[in-house]
Amino acid sequence: MSYQDFTERMSKIADVNYSIAVLHWDKEVNLPPKGAQHRSQQIATLSGISHEMFTDPEFGKMLDDLSEKNGLDELQRKNVALIRKDYNKQKKYPTSFVIELSKTTSESYHAWVKAKKAKDYSLFREALGKLVKLKRQETEIVGYEDHPYDALVDEFEPGAKTKDLAELFADVREKLVVFVNKLKEKSQVNADFLYKNYPSGKQWDYGLKVLAQMGYDFDAGRQDVSPHPFTTNFSPNDVRVTTRIDENDLGNMIWSCIHEGGHALYEQGLPTEQYGLPLGSYLSLGIHESQSRLWENNVGRSLAYWKANYANLQSVFPENLGNVELLDFYKAINRVEPNLIRTEGDELHYHFHILIRFEIEKGLIEGSLEVDDLDQVWNQKYRDYMGVEVPNDSKGILQDIHWSHGSIGYFPTYSLGSFYAAQFYAQAEKEIPGLASQIESGDSSQLLTWLQQNIHQHGRRYTAEELCRKITGESLNFDYFMKYVESKYAGIYN
Repeated sequence: MSYQDFTERMSKIADVNYSIAVLHWDKEVNLPPKGAQHRSQQIATLSGISHEMFTDPEFGKMLDDLSEKNGLDELQRKNVALIRKDYNKQKKYPTSFVIELSKTTSESYHAWVKAKKAKDYSLFREALGKLVKLKRQETEIVGYEDHPYDALVDEFEPGAKTKDLAELFADVREKLVVFVNKLKEKSQVNADFLYKNYPSGKQWDYGLKVLAQMGYDFDAGRQDVSPHPFTTNFSPNDVRVTTRIDENDLGNMIWSCIHEGGHALYEQGLPTEQYGLPLGSYLSLGIHESQSRLWENNVGRSLAYWKANYANLQSVFPENLGNVELLDFYKAINRVEPNLIRTEGDELHYHFHILIRFEIEKGLIEGSLEVDDLDQVWNQKYRDYMGVEVPNDSKGILQDIHWSHGSIGYFPTYSLGSFYAAQFYAQAEKEIPGLASQIESGDSSQLLTWLQQNIHQHGRRYTAEELCRKITGESLNFDYFMKYVESKYAGIYN
């Protein structure tokens, strides 16, 4: 087997996988209700084909031979080694299990949509139960050393361990909770003007401008509307985002555009010549989330960003913002207050939302929690951690799409992403002279170039630990996040 044979094989597998991605994107953006059953079947069939192509014993032998072959350069050897590792993991999965999981996941998504619309968890309970049973089975198929949840987290954040995540969230409790409690003692900032009527058409047009200013290439992507904002890619030249618009909440659209735009810039920055190969793929979801969080919070919620953009936003919505001063707007978009919805949470309480989901997922997989009463468990945790009452299941246990996708083990990467973002941005400020002034003038191009050079172009060449050390000189350090929020919110809350 030559390296060219290897790349051609991986390209074909990528073609199938990205075809599945197109069907998923269409399912969440355009699919008519009656098309759900056959769409589930189509996705399951292609998932089975992809799995069989990748786990073919002949391909495994080719990988073994190629890994011992001389004449490959460093990047070629890295691609082969990473695919060989993926192959050894994937061949553990029976094709029948892959097809069943794909079909169950697709059916679960449609059950979730129906349940969310009806605000009734009971309509999703059975589907979620089937999915959790399969995910527990998956932990045994993959194997683990310490905790079954490790097997699922590893899919999204390779190398992450449940015990380390538990320690990280303990650090969050010990440092972030104390800081948030201090803020509660201060006078609350006013944000009422953000919840007036903002026509959807004007919001949509403004969102497109936000994406363009970030550097999102519309010749290599598009934006649509979906119930839950997401980013998907079919190659670096076709990266699509969706947003959610609430006419009575301006922030819904702005922050989903900037957040998903950050994800999309990462995907558009991956090397096109590595299509279908590890070095042409994102590193981990924690690193992926670091890109969206960096743009959303470190840039998009900064005073410098709105010095450049607020006048334009006022001109779009003069009746709501014409008499609101820039500093008041800046404080409002950074208001710290417990809330029900994760995607609408401030950047401090956000990690309480993730903590709740982490504890529930861990309990589901280890068997200390079952799906029957999960809505009640969820509601109680929101009372305990956030001090809020959940009015209905749509704003409670049904608010996220992730479990309907079978993405158990995903949520902790959101917090990891915020912490990586703070550390990366601190380094960018050191290496890009006058970064704040550039952003204040509406120019974030040097920041994007820095991210492309330091993160995007590498694909999976490094582990998250190695990449963090390469960029910042040290491992992930929660103190960078604390320094960032302490400095920022001390100014907002005096």
